[in-house]
This record gives sequence, structure tokens and C-alpha cells, in this order.
Amino acid sequence: MPVPAARPITLTAAERQRLKKAAYGHKTPHQARVRSQIALMASLGRSNARIAAELGVHVDTVRTWRGRFADGGLPALADRKRGGRPARFNPLQIAEAKALACQLPAETRVPLARWSCPELAAELTARGVTDTVSASTVRRWLRQDALKPWQHQSWIFIRDPDFRAKAQRVLGLYARTYEGEPLGADEYVISSDEKTSIQARCRCHPTLAPGRARAMRVNHAYGRGGALAYLAAYDVHRAKVFGRCEATTGITPFMALVEQVMTTEPYASARRVFWIVDNGSSHRGKKTIDRLTKAFPNAVMVHTPVHASRTNQIEIFFSIVQRKVVSPNDFTDLTQVRDRLRAFEDRYNTAAQPFQWRFTTSDLDDLLARPDRHTTADRHQESSIPLAA
Repeated sequence: MPVPAARPITLTAAERQRLKKAAYGHKTPHQARVRSQIALMASLGRSNARIAAELGVHVDTVRTWRGRFADGGLPALADRKRGGRPARFNPLQIAEAKALACQLPAETRVPLARWSCPELAAELTARGVTDTVSASTVRRWLRQDALKPWQHQSWIFIRDPDFRAKAQRVLGLYARTYEGEPLGADEYVISSDEKTSIQARCRCHPTLAPGRARAMRVNHAYGRGGALAYLAAYDVHRAKVFGRCEATTGITPFMALVEQVMTTEPYASARRVFWIVDNGSSHRGKKTIDRLTKAFPNAVMVHTPVHASRTNQIEIFFSIVQRKVVSPNDFTDLTQVRDRLRAFEDRYNTAAQPFQWRFTTSDLDDLLARPDRHTTADRHQESSIPLAA
């Protein structure tokens, strides 16, 4: 009985390039790699038996994919659609699962704060929506609509009636302007705040340095060695930090920090020095402004909006201190904490660069206009819904 001749394969330059990329790519799946290699070898005129021997596959496999490529080209190398097993869950059950995930558990009288996939699966079974369903199946359903009910985000309303004016004033100082006028060369911007309750935790066992395939190990148990407050003032445009450690926060420690800065050059002889502070008890209200101006006439206090300390650049420096100095907290006493903070200040001031603050007044206006855009869009959507006759 005569053996049928192998199907001839002719490739264009584009097809050859794509086949080579699939045949020799490091991330190509194994099946796609073998099929591409079969097509490439077949285009060189090699027999099915030789291709099967070189690739280590059955000759029927070579014959199948050679014939499919000859009939359909590159798209024919993909798997054909298969019927598969009938769907176990109908679209209505999937929709009810997603609707349940979009409800707070308290609304359904379930004593949970947030849904998890196992809890959703159990609740769907308890309600009779499904007979049995796995948590992985529920997770796959939720992934289709990017639903993650086990996560949460916090938010807060703007409570300061002068939010925009105060925020714009702070952002303008970062851009070296004040009330629409550019700052002079002898005017400076200081960002200041307090980092409270830095504890000295003496670990009951020594901290172990990191080793091969092992992270730093810090003992969980510790003895308390007291706590202190770290007050800092940061020159926004010169990236210079002034800090001091105090037993507590308050008006007196804050004014001591102000005196520490304002009695040194170039701030002592500056035309104006703007102090950006939040609304903490140490520097809140008009009395604090008057106290600062009386002690140092060239100092101008600028408050951030209420509940908007994130607009104060000193918070960025405090986050650096938390990561690089305080955590993991392992100090024998408060003296060691003070020495570490002072040494870090010296180290930081030798190499620091100003923060690249990119949030401008234009971004602020866009952010404040976002709720109005959502409200307008919702009203437009409601007006476009046809009323029932």
C-alpha cells in the first residue's frame, strides 16, 4: 500500500519570523513550541518521520500539525474550540453571587465585617442559591468584575470651609510663590511637625543580623524604656532638617524648635521665613501666630487645612525616619534613641535632595471638581432613564 506523501509547506518571510519567535522563545508554552518547530522543519522539506525523530514526538503528531498548517496557516496551530463539560452554574447564580458580594454582611444579618470567598461560598449554599460551590469558583466569578469584598478603603469628607484657600497657599509655597507673588532669594519655607511617642523597646533577646536565605530576626518580647517626642523642621527647598527630642509635645517644645531654627543663618537675617504647620494643639489658632510673630517678626505661620497633614512635607521625612531609624524598634534606652536620631539628621543633611513635589494647584482644582463631575453624571443618568407609562 503506497504511503501518502508529506504535505509541502511554503512560508512567507513574516510567517517564518513568527514561527521562529514561537519555536525558540523562552516563555513559549511547550505545545506551541513543538507545533512551530514542526512547521519550520516541514518548510525545509524534511519527512514526517525525520521530524518526529528529531523532536521526540509520534509521527502522527507531526502529520496532524503539518496538515493543519498546510490548510490554515498560523491560526491553525492553535487549539480548536471544544465543547467541554456542560456549565454547572447558570448566569443567574453567578449574578446572585456577585450581588451578594456587593452587599455589606450586616445588611444581610450576617455577623461579619467583610466578605471572604469561603464565607460567600458558604452563604450561597445556605441560601439555596447553589448546591455546593468552592471558594476558588467564587473567586473566579468575582475576578471577572474585579470585585474584592475582603478589601476596604477609608475616606474622609472635607471639613475645612477654607480648604482650597489653605491648600493653595501651601502648594504655592512649595512652588516658591505666596499670594501670587514669587518668593525672593532671602525667603525660605519651613515644614514642621512632631512625631510623638517614639518608644525605646529593649528586646529580651539580641536582634540577629540577616544571613543567607534568612531575614533579620527581631524578638517579639521587649522591655519598655520610655518614650519621647521628635520635633523636626524641614527646609523645603534646601532639604535641610533641624530636629530635637523632647519628653512631650506642647507649646514650649515647639517654640524651642522655632528658636533653634530662627537663630541660625540664613533664617535669622531672612526677609521672611514661612512655617508650614498642621492644626495640632502645639501650633493651632491665632494665638500661636501672634506668639510666633512676637518672638520672630520675620516668621510667617501658614496652617494646612484641617485633616490634611499629608500636604505637609515633613510627614515624608517622618516616614523616612520610621523606616530607616525606628523600625525595627530595638533600643536599650532613650539616650540611644536620641543619639540615633541626631546621627541620622547629620547623615541625611549631607546627601539629601529636595522632595520632588508634583501635586500642584491645578491638580487640587481637578481633585475638588471630581465630586461635582460625579454628581452631574449621576443626574444625567437618572434623567435619561425612561419613566414607566
